[in-house]
Amino acid sequence: MAQDSKLIATNEATPAAASNNAPDLFDPRHYINRELSWLAFNARVLAQARSVAHPLLERVKFLAIAANNLDEFFMIRVATLTRQSRAGLSTLSPDGLTVGQQLSAVRARAEGMLLDISACWNELLPLLADAGIHILDSSEYTPAIVEHLASYFNANVCPVLTPLAFDPGHPFPYMSNRSNSLAVVVEDQAATKFARVKVPDVLPRFIPVPESISGRSGETFVYLEDVIRANVAELFPGVDVRSAHAFRIIRDTDIVLREEEGEDLLESVDRSLKELRHGPITLLQTDFEMPDRVLNTLVENFELMEPIVVPTMSRLGISDWMALTKIQRPDLKHPPFVPRVVWRNLEPEAVFDRIRYRDHLVHHPFDSFAPVETFIDAAVDDPHVVAIKITLYRVGSNSPIVDRLIEAAERGKQIAVLVELKARFDERSNIEWATRLEEAGVHVVYGLMNLKTHCKLCLVVRQEGDGIRRYVHIGTGNYNRATAQIYTDVGLFTANEQIVADVSELFNYLTGYSRQTRYRALLVAPVALRKHVAALVEREIAHAAAGRPAGIVIKCNSISDPDAIRLLYRASQAGVRVDLIVRGICCLRPGVAGVSDSITVRSVVGRFLEHSRIYSFESGGDADVYIGSADLMERNLDRRVESLCPVFDSNMRDYLRNEVLRAYLCDDTRATMLNADGQYEPVRAAAAGAATVDAQQRLMSNRLALDY
Repeated sequence: MAQDSKLIATNEATPAAASNNAPDLFDPRHYINRELSWLAFNARVLAQARSVAHPLLERVKFLAIAANNLDEFFMIRVATLTRQSRAGLSTLSPDGLTVGQQLSAVRARAEGMLLDISACWNELLPLLADAGIHILDSSEYTPAIVEHLASYFNANVCPVLTPLAFDPGHPFPYMSNRSNSLAVVVEDQAATKFARVKVPDVLPRFIPVPESISGRSGETFVYLEDVIRANVAELFPGVDVRSAHAFRIIRDTDIVLREEEGEDLLESVDRSLKELRHGPITLLQTDFEMPDRVLNTLVENFELMEPIVVPTMSRLGISDWMALTKIQRPDLKHPPFVPRVVWRNLEPEAVFDRIRYRDHLVHHPFDSFAPVETFIDAAVDDPHVVAIKITLYRVGSNSPIVDRLIEAAERGKQIAVLVELKARFDERSNIEWATRLEEAGVHVVYGLMNLKTHCKLCLVVRQEGDGIRRYVHIGTGNYNRATAQIYTDVGLFTANEQIVADVSELFNYLTGYSRQTRYRALLVAPVALRKHVAALVEREIAHAAAGRPAGIVIKCNSISDPDAIRLLYRASQAGVRVDLIVRGICCLRPGVAGVSDSITVRSVVGRFLEHSRIYSFESGGDADVYIGSADLMERNLDRRVESLCPVFDSNMRDYLRNEVLRAYLCDDTRATMLNADGQYEPVRAAAAGAATVDAQQRLMSNRLALDY
């Protein structure tokens, strides 16, 4: 399947399907359910935790990622379907399922994945022990360990705990999203009573035990909840503690804003975040031995209506296992990777000189994120720069970029920052950044009414000898140093007049009342991105019909928009070769006779999280390549501000097509192929005997060899 000996494949034109026998492209059988497709993606992540190709602690990392992903799935997607079901929504998904059918199928698959995650942890435990990392159950405690943990509990854990009774005299306690708890059964004055003890998330989930006490070589840890359970009687003196049973809840955390004219968006998001603290519960996990009486008490007090209780024989909250990756065992992790560094030690003026005369492309994490920070540093420090405008979607908890923007404002430069308050799971952090920026005198915009701003743009305006000149960075990823080390993203620095003019006008649209509908080079959503992508696909169809080279390669995170899928189906019917590299959700069925014969779909899950979006169109032999922030999803095309930017430099186009996209199309190590039946299978099986290619490893090696 891997074709490493040639450029990205283009097709010879093949006859289109006869119009009188053309398949119905609206037929639900031609679509994969979006939610089930996402769960299939998470299964591919979980498969990495079972893969011996990764060092052991990297496998633990993938396990924690898969668990965290599944938590978020219950918090957002299951929650959304549950709300729709309660509201009696009667719409069908493109694959023909009712809301109720989707919810039933999704719950069954997701609950099965909870069991798979637990089973995977049980597989990793003995391997960790063999490597000298021991995670003990309470049944493995020696008297010395018991004594040590009792002392540790009294000194470090007990002061943090607050037992909360629930009975007619004590209201049922509030429980936060993703909180781990113990339901404690006590006997007091011949009456059975219950209390809740939260496993505090301010303490480490894994407690180290000194080697002198554990008697084991290497490192030994015990679970925090086991230490609490073993000593819980200390919280109830004079009362008989009968048992303590673990449980965990996940709540609906999907913000549904009622955006109205005249209402401050920051206040609206802040209020919604507070309301979500009491969001409906979408999952209740319990230990397998929880008595019915305790379980029924929880179900009654949580007012659960749907069958959302999942008992488990294993641990709860395995997303916390990410803490284990902090263990200092380099032999159990990937070798450190030092990215290529460009623009090393450049003066501010030299940075702009380089961009003025030539575009520059960076490819993270194979290239360092430093050039992006250098670009912003130069804009702050250069006295000739008069204005900086930037969009911030996810900047993280400790952003040097924000500090530098504040410094620029204090120096008298005009700074405009669009902080997207509705960035999911980053709402609270972004509110704090927005408040801090405003206090420093920065012009802060929160976003547009009923739209998320997802494009990644930074515009620098500089006063030069021949007048005002503008410089732009436009990328596929966020302005976040931490994620730039683990996400694959591309970014372009340019002073191209068409692009900088478009970015200027796009910022006017974001910060003012501009009704801009036409752009010179950028493809902008929701204005016209859908229309322009359709035109590019139609052009490939015309090239194929005329016998000219035609082909489409798209690398993105998700493809779920039905209109976009039908457009790609039409391209396939016209004989256009379509290669899709889709990390996550893909609702398109490839390889269906008469519908998608010439479409392939593959997913790559590896050391780094695939995040770059690259769109390549063969265009009769004179290829067009775009990079940007948009996936082919309805939300990206219609309900977000997105941008795709053309790559004009031929060397950069060649790099993206012949190095990046080709590497992924040749990958037979980390890639899986989507079949027409909706199942993914490893490419290795389909490419037996072919040369082994790991796309990310190849890009690490090849990028370091570049000198431009």
